[in-house]
Amino acid sequence: MNDEPLMNARSLLRKEIRQRRNALSVTEQSSAAIDLTKRLSNHKTILRAERIAIYLSNDGELSTTSFIKWCWQNEKEVYLPVVHPFSKGNLLFLRYQQETKLISNVYGILEPQLNVTKVCPVDQLDVICTPLVAFDNSGARLGMGGGFYDRSLANWQQTTIYPLGLAHDCQQVDTVPVEGWDVPLPEIITPNKNHRFINSNE
Repeated sequence: MNDEPLMNARSLLRKEIRQRRNALSVTEQSSAAIDLTKRLSNHKTILRAERIAIYLSNDGELSTTSFIKWCWQNEKEVYLPVVHPFSKGNLLFLRYQQETKLISNVYGILEPQLNVTKVCPVDQLDVICTPLVAFDNSGARLGMGGGFYDRSLANWQQTTIYPLGLAHDCQQVDTVPVEGWDVPLPEIITPNKNHRFINSNE
């Protein structure tokens, strides 16, 4: 079976939505970040959670900075993804505190400097907030193409982890062309709506 048309469709959609996301003004981005924090800070699963994994925004992604500050103020432990130094395509999640030193990884994204004492095993996280490029009304998620989060979330339904996708409203599309390894999400939160899907426990 020739997967080239599917790969091309995913690549084109990725390019289109990244352009759409990057076209948002500073004011629109700022307003979206405030609305996201309001939604997350009132989310039952977030309120119950002790350990929350999230990412630092990049490439026009919805800013997570104000939500991270809310987590610190409310005594939630925050963890950031770090590209695994030995296991290709996998992530580690390291504790992120105000004094944490950040370095630029191979993709130019800031991450905590590797320190094995700060690593939290994936199955001990309560919530993993995942970035995405596009999503549809089935919960299908299109990432940047590295498969990092698909690997991290491959068995989430056998754990107590709750994955939450975060995105701008403009990142919703009619249909995401999916591959067999893509992991659908139970819920995706945008500034204007909580999109809950079949697997949601809320």
